[in-house]
Formats: sequence, structure tokens, C-alpha cells
Amino acid sequence: MQSITIKGTKRESVGKVNTKALRNADKVPCVIYGSGNTIHFSAEEKAFKNLVYTPNVYTATIELEGGDTFNAILQDIQFHPVTDRILHIDFYQLSDDKEVTMNIPVKLQGNAPGVMNGGSLRFTNRKLKVKAIPANLPDQIDADISKLKIGDKLFVSELANDKYTFLHPDNTVVVQVRMARAAVVVEEVEETTEEGETEATAAE
Repeated sequence: MQSITIKGTKRESVGKVNTKALRNADKVPCVIYGSGNTIHFSAEEKAFKNLVYTPNVYTATIELEGGDTFNAILQDIQFHPVTDRILHIDFYQLSDDKEVTMNIPVKLQGNAPGVMNGGSLRFTNRKLKVKAIPANLPDQIDADISKLKIGDKLFVSELANDKYTFLHPDNTVVVQVRMARAAVVVEEVEETTEEGETEATAAE
């Protein structure tokens, strides 16, 4: 999985006054968990732009002044309820041999014949939760829809991979092709018309 580098500074004080001062300086107070020792640091708010405001997922390489470096994933984030500015971020430190859980985006591959024949594509699960060691975390999950006809569904079980485990039931629907509402209406109109013509013929 691709990584984004965040350069920060360790926090010596974690009180409310210090936290407010950081935010006023356009910095975000952060915490790293998972290594046994909790590490407090801060970084420029703009440094998180490509990590937070994106449909993609990344791990974070956190480089602190003094030479300390940590590989982590974003665990939790708090936004201001009015301005949507980042208030606080929790990171979880990665270990090479310890599995972690992440939501990975699903990317559709190919064109569904059912859609080209008038069906409607329903992308039910745009992200799937997987569990894997850091080295096996994918940037995306490819879902081939090139064989889906009207009425067909693509299930999580069909996306199975030896490198990671899906934390969803096998029968979870990822994407499906349904008959478009317009097509259903047309069919209903045609059936009504046929019934009317039959009744008229019988009356004659």
C-alpha cells in the first residue's frame, strides 16, 4: 500500500491551553497508539490534505523532529462541527507481523453487458473491510463486472484473495445489475396494452 509522509513535532504539553494554541497556529494535535507507549505530536493541518480528503487509502509515515519515524494508519479523526477543520487525529502504529483492519476502496473493472442492454448498475459496497499484515494491504480491490447480465450479482466471495481476509459474509453483494425502472414501466405498459387488446378482441 502507498504511504504518505507526515512531518511533525513531539508535544511536550498536552493540556487544553497548548492544544488551543496549536489549532490557532493551523496545526493538528495527534496521537500514535499501538507500540505500548503513547506518542503525542502535532503537524501542519495542510500536511493531512492528501491523507484525509481523498477516496483512496494510504498508510502514513510519520517523521518527527529528532529522527523518530513511525509507520501507522489513521485510526480516528475529529472535525469541527461547523468549520469542518481537523481537530484531532489518532494513529495506530503498524507492526510488520501484526494484522490490521482497513476499509479498502473497490474499483470496478470492465463493462457490464446487462447495463449495455438497459440494466441499472447498483454499486452497493464501494469500500470493503479487510484484515492483513501491512505488507499485504491492497491500494484497491478490483471487481470485474464484464460478465454481469441483468439480474446478476457480484459477491464478496468472488473477490477472495490469499493475501488478505474480508470481514464480510461471503454472500455480501458488492455490485449488481438490476432492470432499470424505465424498462419495468415500459413492460407494464406493454402488458396493459396487450390485455386491453385481448379484451377488445373478445368483446368483438
